[in-house]
Amino acid sequence: MILVYGLGRSGRGVLRFLARRGEAACFYDDRPTPADLAEAHALGFEFCDPEPGRFATVVAAPGVPIDHPRLEALAAGGAEVIGEVELAWRTTGLPLVGVTGTAGKTTTTVFAARLLQELGLSAEAAGNIDPPLVEVADRPGLEAAVVELSSFQLERVRAFRPRVAVLLNLGTDHLDRHGSLERYHAAKLRLLANLTAEDALVYNEADPRVRAAAEASAAERLPFRPAAVPRATNARAAALAAAALARRLGRAADPDELERRARELPAVPGRFETIGRVRGVEVIDDSIATRTEAVAAALAAAPAPVAWIVGGEDKGADTAALADLVRARVARVLAIGRDGPRFARAFAAYAPVTLIEEPEGARALEEALALGLQTPGVASVLLAPLAASFDQFADYKDRSRAFRAALRRVGGEAWTAS
Repeated sequence: MILVYGLGRSGRGVLRFLARRGEAACFYDDRPTPADLAEAHALGFEFCDPEPGRFATVVAAPGVPIDHPRLEALAAGGAEVIGEVELAWRTTGLPLVGVTGTAGKTTTTVFAARLLQELGLSAEAAGNIDPPLVEVADRPGLEAAVVELSSFQLERVRAFRPRVAVLLNLGTDHLDRHGSLERYHAAKLRLLANLTAEDALVYNEADPRVRAAAEASAAERLPFRPAAVPRATNARAAALAAAALARRLGRAADPDELERRARELPAVPGRFETIGRVRGVEVIDDSIATRTEAVAAALAAAPAPVAWIVGGEDKGADTAALADLVRARVARVLAIGRDGPRFARAFAAYAPVTLIEEPEGARALEEALALGLQTPGVASVLLAPLAASFDQFADYKDRSRAFRAALRRVGGEAWTAS
């Protein structure tokens, strides 16, 4: 019997996956929503007590902490606790590109999948982005998938082995979950744990922690150096990854040509994209930039002086690491959301700061954008929040949509995404 512990997007995907196979399972969630319960019951699964000793396998949702007391009790009772990524890989054996890092995962994942498609392979992007891997791994005719992997997902891999691993960077994130930088990095490096000489590792040789991990790997090493703009860096990594997997599937691929094509791909919404202009000032949406490294890259790439919108639910951001960039390039900091006051205090020594106290997310973004545009001499207004969105928005995509709507309301000249 399999226990699916935690529903939400990942858990519901696991239940659908198991239902397609006729697997015996039940589910548990500490706080299930009516929609979660309705879908689980419609699939034929029942709510059950997570009794230790009853289950051989527990598939836990990424949002359930690794040290949750009930999960520890289940493991002590003999259950193997895994995640949906491990389940999908074990069950289907689908060739995978696994992508992780503190910043840049989503764009790299989407670009690599699109490049594989251009090479004539049936490939999908999945994982930490929508949809979960279990939603695509058993699709008829699918030849490969590119999987964005968070530290929460990688904590629960065991035998998982992608044919190509991509390690973009190792910075600071999710200290509220992992408790220390060392534990966070250890979770990320689970991606490399089972690689063999038959596999490939695409890695950022400019990051010393990444380089050290790569040098200890048995896989074919394919290093890259970051470009000046985050999107170009992601294109470079995606091209190397797509070419490496294509070769392993018997397809010829030129990484340089793929990189050129990747630079021409449409931008991923919410990832360092100029979305419009107001009276000559660029408006840049980088709603997905919740990590220090991603925000640093955005601040370095945005036209200066910058009016910077920051805030949301802090995940333990390393604000000190941004001090020099803020001092050199930021004309005004506009702090929003639950932890706006913390960010306002952190950056007040380096640039003028305005705290936006409006509690409603869309209105807060509109107020921040309007004030940023009114700042004398600014060349760009940048949304790079350095924080999660869940205090005021459903997710980073919802925050991105609200920012674009705010641009229209302040009379901006919106651009079509390229």
